[in-house]
Amino acid sequence: MATRLRADAERNRAALLAAAREIFGEHGLDASLDEIARRAGVGNATLYRRFPTRRDLIAEVFAGQMTEYVELAEQALREPDPWAAFVGYLTRLFELQATDRGLSELLVSTGFDDDERLSVLRVAAQRGASEVIVRAQRAGALRADFTRRDISLLMRANAGVVRASPESDAWKRQLTLLLDGVARR
Repeated sequence: MATRLRADAERNRAALLAAAREIFGEHGLDASLDEIARRAGVGNATLYRRFPTRRDLIAEVFAGQMTEYVELAEQALREPDPWAAFVGYLTRLFELQATDRGLSELLVSTGFDDDERLSVLRVAAQRGASEVIVRAQRAGALRADFTRRDISLLMRANAGVVRASPESDAWKRQLTLLLDGVARR
């Protein structure tokens, strides 16, 4: 049975997670833990008492956002038009990457495959992505040789564009070009 935290300890935990979500989103997964503690209004000892390692903090912060990643495929599968579902799915993935640097890094990372929560969510997201792809292919809208691994490649490319481009919406142009390349004529 999980022990319940004191009210002040729960407030500190919530403040740490909120600060970490913001800072990882702004600066990526290598962001300063000292800055996270400072922004949360707590000492470093409090941060390390709650989250002994950076990996523990990252996993806790991003478990909720990875759930959103899983839900993207579920939403796409409810879309009646398979091509529109595929386009909407990729667009939202790319947008998530563009607006949250930490999530962007996590989505293309294999460094957290040993974290059970994130691994289960990643597998569920990949299964959903595969269904979105197969559905678009069966409708004749998507190239027959496109696979789930291609989404990983596209996300890595998008992460690079987001990181390197001075234009905040360069990812949109890249997505347009990519979709044109994978659409079945």
